[in-house]
Amino acid sequence: MGKDLKKVRNVKPLWSRFRDRALFDLVIDSKLRGCDLVKIRIRDVVAGPEIRTRAIVVQQKTGRPVQFEITSDLRASLLTWLERRGGSVEDYAFPSRVDQSRHMSTRQYARLVDEWVTAIGLRPEEYGTHSLRRTKASMIYRATGNIRAIQILLGHTKIENTVRYLGVDVEDALLLAERTEI
Repeated sequence: MGKDLKKVRNVKPLWSRFRDRALFDLVIDSKLRGCDLVKIRIRDVVAGPEIRTRAIVVQQKTGRPVQFEITSDLRASLLTWLERRGGSVEDYAFPSRVDQSRHMSTRQYARLVDEWVTAIGLRPEEYGTHSLRRTKASMIYRATGNIRAIQILLGHTKIENTVRYLGVDVEDALLLAERTEI
C-alpha cells in the first residue's frame, strides 16, 4: 500500500474532516492495531500545549508497551483536529459520534479505511485496517532490511512473527545480499 499512500493523502475531499486526516496520519505513524488506535487518549499524544514527537501505548493484544514516532505531518494534523475537538487530556482522541465519553469503534474505523481505499480506486476487500498498520513497517523493512527494528516497532515478541507478518522470504534475503558489497 506504500505507493498508494500518496494517492490517499492527495484526495482533498477526504480531508475536509480534520478527524479523518489525523486518524489516517496516526495509523501510518503508529503502526498500531485498530483496537489500540481507537483507544488513544489525548494525553498519549499531547504534552502540555505541544503535540509529542513520540508516544507510548500499551497494546491490548500483548499487554506490552510499543513506542512510535509522531512526524511533523501527524503533529500538524493532530493539532488541527484536537484544537477543533477540544476536551481534556483524559478524553479519547477519536470519540464515538454516539457517545463522546467512549472511543470510536473499530467498526467505524474500518468503515473509514474502506472509504479512503475506495476514494483512490482500490478494492476495499484487498486493503483494510491491517494493511495500514503494515504499510510503514513494510516500507522501513524494504529500505533497511532491519527485521529486528520492525519487530520492535510493531511490538512483536517473536522475530518469527515479524518475518511471517511482513512476508519475508528467500527472495527478500537474496535481494538484501545482492545490495551489500564487501
